[in-house]
Amino acid sequence: MSEMTISEARARLADVVEEARIGREPVFLTRRGRRVAAVMDAEELERLVEAAEDLADIRAAAAARAEMAETGEAPVPWEQVKADLGLT
Repeated sequence: MSEMTISEARARLADVVEEARIGREPVFLTRRGRRVAAVMDAEELERLVEAAEDLADIRAAAAARAEMAETGEAPVPWEQVKADLGLT
């Protein structure tokens, strides 16, 4: 992972984008010595967003299962869900 100031990145934007795209590592942009943004490969960003969404779904399902276990609530059969939504 590399770092550079925003001023440096502005002066050589095409190089910064290529470095992030080819290296598949983010290029962190700094202001007054602190990281404030990053340039990264778009495909890598999409992969990370999808992974985060998958993880959120897994956590939500686990929380729903735990809640059902606590309350003793029975799961709704898939066929009933489809019928309730008018999908059958």
